Amino acid sequence: MIEHAILLSAGQGSRLLPLTAERPKCLIDFSGRSLIAWQVEMLARAGIKRIDVVTGFMTDMLEAHLAAIDDPRVEVTVRFNPFFKVADNLGSCWIARDAMRGDFVILNGDTLVSEDIARAVLAEPNPWPIAVTVDVKAEGYDSDDMKVERSADGRLVHIGKTLSAEQSNAESIGFLAFRGEGADLFRETVRKAMRTPEGVQHWYLKVIDSIAPTGKVGTLSIEGMDWAEVDFLNDIEIATELTDKWAEA
Repeated sequence: MIEHAILLSAGQGSRLLPLTAERPKCLIDFSGRSLIAWQVEMLARAGIKRIDVVTGFMTDMLEAHLAAIDDPRVEVTVRFNPFFKVADNLGSCWIARDAMRGDFVILNGDTLVSEDIARAVLAEPNPWPIAVTVDVKAEGYDSDDMKVERSADGRLVHIGKTLSAEQSNAESIGFLAFRGEGADLFRETVRKAMRTPEGVQHWYLKVIDSIAPTGKVGTLSIEGMDWAEVDFLNDIEIATELTDKWAEA
């Protein structure tokens, strides 16, 4: 069972303005809790004991909020990314690279996942050193979806927003697991990528795509389980319906 999580929560969420004018995206309230508080809750329920949160925009506000959560089930450590304005989330992974020892998961700071999903991702055994959690849409994928091409046996072939409709047969929900050699492979590939001139411009999933040809990246389908991504204003209502259900339960 994986017990360590890294949350990538450095961004402002400018596509959610004006909601994020004076707070990071992860501090938007959903049914009485912030987005990041829901993440901590669901991860803790599933067995996570250590969480490294990579912060950036308005880090003092976020750090104070995390300190106030004070959950005895988890130890939360903050890692500030001073380059959040100029670097994409590969930069946040680089900031957290020293924490990438042993098995761990990465969860994007704008993804709400149910306890069931968290348990499925953390559970053993898993045949892949790196596992990308995916969902399947019957109606196809739009330009903003992080599209995935996977083989019949679940191996990840490609991942990226620019995959064609013919290639795309799943989407990443922004929740990845790293086990055994997968953790070392990812950490070293992040280090190398950030040494290139274009490194700061990349999503960390571009690194995952570059590792895919090794055959060490697989997928885990959570089709039918509850999750939501908060990117645009119209996502707020969908995510609130989900957290309302969690709050009532």
